[in-house]
Amino acid sequence: MHDNYDLDRLMELVQKRKFRALREILAEMNEVDIAEFLDELEVEQELLVFRLLPKALAAEVFSYLEEDQEKLIGALSDKELREVLDELYMDDTVDLIEDLPANLVSRILRNTDASTRSQINQLLNYPKDSAGSLMTTEFVYLHPNNTVEESFARIRKVGLDKETVYTCYVTANRVLQGVVTVKRLLMSAYETRISDIMETNVLSVATHEDKEDVAQMFSKYDLTALPVVDGEDRLVGIITVDDAMDVMEEEATEDFEKMAAILPSDKPYLRTGVFETWRARIPWLMLLMLSATFTGLIITGFESALAACVILTSFIPMLSGTGGNSGSQSSVAVIRALSLGEVEFSDVLAVVWKEIRVALLCGVCLGGANFIKMLLVDRWLMHNPDVTVAVAAVVCLTLMLTVMCAKIVGCLLPMAAEKAGIDPAVMAAPFITTVVDALSLLVYFAIATHVLGL
Repeated sequence: MHDNYDLDRLMELVQKRKFRALREILAEMNEVDIAEFLDELEVEQELLVFRLLPKALAAEVFSYLEEDQEKLIGALSDKELREVLDELYMDDTVDLIEDLPANLVSRILRNTDASTRSQINQLLNYPKDSAGSLMTTEFVYLHPNNTVEESFARIRKVGLDKETVYTCYVTANRVLQGVVTVKRLLMSAYETRISDIMETNVLSVATHEDKEDVAQMFSKYDLTALPVVDGEDRLVGIITVDDAMDVMEEEATEDFEKMAAILPSDKPYLRTGVFETWRARIPWLMLLMLSATFTGLIITGFESALAACVILTSFIPMLSGTGGNSGSQSSVAVIRALSLGEVEFSDVLAVVWKEIRVALLCGVCLGGANFIKMLLVDRWLMHNPDVTVAVAAVVCLTLMLTVMCAKIVGCLLPMAAEKAGIDPAVMAAPFITTVVDALSLLVYFAIATHVLGL
């Protein structure tokens, strides 16, 4: 989608090498749109257009490039690379380094000053899934004894290179004391002390806090930035809302992949090789295939019953499908509730009780509708005399119990996984479907054996 700019016009300017006109248009465009446009170009053209951009804009665009950062780094001269790195925020630089091969990382580090290298190494030492790995060290801090006028002078002096100036952090000996917004500063008299207007009830996170929990805090408290402190409450960095949104997207994607029985990957779809995709999918497919053999064993064990009443076979797919769908509904709802912190393992009885009541209502509706369908459509309209009232009763009773079992399994497995320290998304649709299939068949044949006397 290129709704915000004329892609054809830009491509025409590139082809005709009208770089002056192109530069004028790019200077008026949003950096995200420029990055999107660059992704459409060949590497040689991309490098040429990238060099047209002013330094500050080039750095912004570089941070949004999806696919060609590595190629650009290889093509840029040391001087050009240094200029880009100087304009990049620290968290963006660290994110870049984490995804690059060692030779390019070495080149980047060679083109940064000693202070920057020290900060990069410090941030890289934090666990990958921690708050420390997300934070930037570029923030504005003020002293509580400063006046508003002195604070404005400091913001003007250092604010240009900081990731955000809208929230300033008040520290004394590096210990976080409070926060003050630029709005509050603007509304206060110049002679007012920061200590008199700062907010002391400050939300913060530790450096080793899980990044998913950090992202949830942004959502819960509607934050734009969150301070990060060490074990002695010293302010070491901040996390901004754009990084929190990236975590939310990453975690949602990971959950979707796990729910589809795919090993998570942090690469875009088209950049993931065929064999890499195969490696991500085959383990779960293999496990699910082998676990499905239990279903075959159950059917084999009741082979004589099926031979005596062949019509029962035709309803197995419907029962399995409905059971799997019911279990998936419950698991998705519970997994979402767990991820948002709405429920915990201590709420397991309340969750099960709710799902039982929901299953009862769903089962009665589905069973009743299916009973009428079997008698009206299967028996009378399709003239199938094998579909008797007894057979319909067996199928519909099984359907009701299958839905009940599926709902219970669908809510219990994710909660058990959470308690055991396993990602609940693992206990999602494919795995639950396999379990429910086996249970539904056992229930089906048990009821059929007793009701029909097989």
